[in-house]
Amino acid sequence: MPLDLASIGVESEPAERSWDSAAAILYALGVGAGLGDPLGELEFTTENSDGIDQKVLPTFAVLVARARARRRLGDFDPAMLVHAEQGFTPHRPLPVAGRARTTSRVTSIYDKGSGALVTTEAVAVDARTGEPLVTSITSTFIRGEGGFGGDRGPADPWERPRREADQRVSYETRPEQALLYRLSGDRGGFDRPILHGLCTYGFTGRALLHALCGSDPARFGSMRARFTRPVLPGDTLVVSIWADAGGALFQTAKEDGTVVVDHGRFSFAGRA
Repeated sequence: MPLDLASIGVESEPAERSWDSAAAILYALGVGAGLGDPLGELEFTTENSDGIDQKVLPTFAVLVARARARRRLGDFDPAMLVHAEQGFTPHRPLPVAGRARTTSRVTSIYDKGSGALVTTEAVAVDARTGEPLVTSITSTFIRGEGGFGGDRGPADPWERPRREADQRVSYETRPEQALLYRLSGDRGGFDRPILHGLCTYGFTGRALLHALCGSDPARFGSMRARFTRPVLPGDTLVVSIWADAGGALFQTAKEDGTVVVDHGRFSFAGRA
């Protein structure tokens, strides 16, 4: 059965997710906060340090906004689906504990020939007040599901700047990083010990937060990037950042230069 193009635009039923202080801390540890410098990010890794108020890493919002689609996209082998791109815009810094209500809809299904690119938008609001929390954009590539004669989608004009990066941030990952990160809810299994794409995304978001926002989540406006290669737990990640109008462009690579997160765009709050 081909992909169901009628699923485009159909909004899901609301789904709720709650989190607490411990969940926010566990996520921060899962994406490397405090690694190598236990005192360096106490506002994200502790809730009771004297004189330090707990904060939530901006990329935690991607997990808060997760929601299931209302209807199936069609019959295909789930092993052929890969996470292709991820973007999100936090509408305000997340509280250290809360409950979100999320709805989602498929916004496009593009025919890429060798596969189909499916883009989904999820909108999370405070379940108690209805105040917007985060909008998340996820693209998945389903190998073997292309060739149906559909629109190939718009071209992406992103280009790596030819000048040297304005900033480079290097982070080591733990050999057991995937075991720690999976406790934030991503229990998917792999046939080899690769690091979750959203874990690499979280490491990259930390680099942007500290390099560009002075570690202040209120300045973090939006982030979007493409996943290109797997990361192994224990790899060192190098985030290259180029200042751009209203924000920055970025790439994340392994020490050998292999790019693992590409076509990165960041904007400051109020300038998305």
